[in-house]
Amino acid sequence: MRRWNGWGDDGFALELPDNGTRFLEERLEVGRALPDASLEEVCEKVPESRLPEHRLVARDAETRVRHARGQSLPDWLAMRSGEFGTFPDGVALPESSDEVAELLQWAREQDLCVIPYGGGTSVAGHINPAESARPVLTLSLERMSRLLDLDTESQIATFGAGTPGPLVEAQLLAQDYTLGHFPQSFELSTVGGWVVSRSSGQQSLRYGRIEQLFAGGRLETLEGTWNIPTFPASAAGPDVREMILGSEGRLGVLTEVKVRVTPVPEKESFHVLFFPNWKHARTCARALVQNRTPLSMLRLSNAVETETQLALAGHPKLIAGLERYLSFRGAEQGKCMMTVGLTGTSAQCRLGLKELKSISHRHEGVYTGTYLGRKWEAKRFTMPYLREALWKEGYAVDTLETATDWDNVDALMEKIESNLRHGLEPEGEAVHVFTHLSHVYSQGCSIYTTYVFRCADSYEETYKRWERLKRTTSEIIVNNRGTISHQHGVGRDHAPYLPVEKGAHAMKALYSLARTFDPDKRLAPGVLLDDGKETEGNG
Repeated sequence: MRRWNGWGDDGFALELPDNGTRFLEERLEVGRALPDASLEEVCEKVPESRLPEHRLVARDAETRVRHARGQSLPDWLAMRSGEFGTFPDGVALPESSDEVAELLQWAREQDLCVIPYGGGTSVAGHINPAESARPVLTLSLERMSRLLDLDTESQIATFGAGTPGPLVEAQLLAQDYTLGHFPQSFELSTVGGWVVSRSSGQQSLRYGRIEQLFAGGRLETLEGTWNIPTFPASAAGPDVREMILGSEGRLGVLTEVKVRVTPVPEKESFHVLFFPNWKHARTCARALVQNRTPLSMLRLSNAVETETQLALAGHPKLIAGLERYLSFRGAEQGKCMMTVGLTGTSAQCRLGLKELKSISHRHEGVYTGTYLGRKWEAKRFTMPYLREALWKEGYAVDTLETATDWDNVDALMEKIESNLRHGLEPEGEAVHVFTHLSHVYSQGCSIYTTYVFRCADSYEETYKRWERLKRTTSEIIVNNRGTISHQHGVGRDHAPYLPVEKGAHAMKALYSLARTFDPDKRLAPGVLLDDGKETEGNG
């Protein structure tokens, strides 16, 4: 069963190896675990619902608790402490687009706020109800999880928007197709959520980000149904798909998603290389993508992340043997690990591997084959469970991500890491910080930074530590040529930084678009756009 206060299936746990625990204690000192509230204790805090009865709406306490928070660190602290703040007044569970339309009309009649809910994996505050004089209805699409149609001639599949990643792929695989969209949240996140938050999958080098995969669909709005047609290309003015991509529930509820699929590839493998230092590794990554080497993915860890991954991998004897081999090949202290994917026909994979070895050799890369790549593939969707393992040891972990041009990568990464690393020094606390480039483009790449710190003596103080690190680093990102979000969306947490990135004219246009579809501000209020600063944003 899904955890009510954390990530994933409560029957699965990711344990830290002994050497991994020692690794963290050497850098952060011994952690101190905070007490967890029970589900029963939290349910007792849920107030009486302000909603009238409706055949599609659940108003019981446990359902409302399970749909009240996402997966950000503040959400985690709220769930673990039991101090949720605000709960939705009810959770709607429609099974069709027509039922969604019915619920939106009911929300208008009853003067409700509506929060669209997909897989509940938001790490930016998309699905958290804010305190409101209006009753709050969370509209969950979890029962809309079927493959509705597959056009094999045009290679377009239509899914219910609440279909989670594993069901997307399982239903396509039964007919020898794949979408190829594999975000780390794949286990729980949904195809509709991918679209409205502009998600990026791990193999975007081959399949593209969700904006390349999204072909059209159906949006239920407060004014009626909006069907977005599919075209291979069009010059008929602005692309209305772009209004849906990244809209985060402000315009309506995406109920059906049409995506571009491809036949299951003939071959796929994952390979790992090491480089003597970051400069060689980063230069090689840029050369590979600008050469258009046919890779399906490229992930590059900096030296600290490489060290951390090897320490947390377990199997100390195998890792020691690897370290000796890499030392012999010139990749010692400061080495950086690169993981790449090869996907396609056998001929395409042979060509990709040949070019990979040739280009990496010029940058002193040490090719180690597919063994570590298979290990990565086996665990590629389990990393979110690491938060649970760290929490039990008294540590909090979070991530920050952005994207920037190649000429700015090193400078921005250094600013991000330095601010996080020194951010808790006034309290005498260390922060363990490491980074990888998870997506690469000819123009630039993403920067995905993880930071771990000790929990404070209370939940309140632990939150204050996070808030200081998050706020100051987000300011650095948007003021140094980085986007506030490469793949996690905006939600509530990133909304304050959006005007810096977009500028006054674009913010005015976005507010105007939201008002057109939702003049009463009842759809996902405060998400994407800070409604309290609309006048300022229009300035």
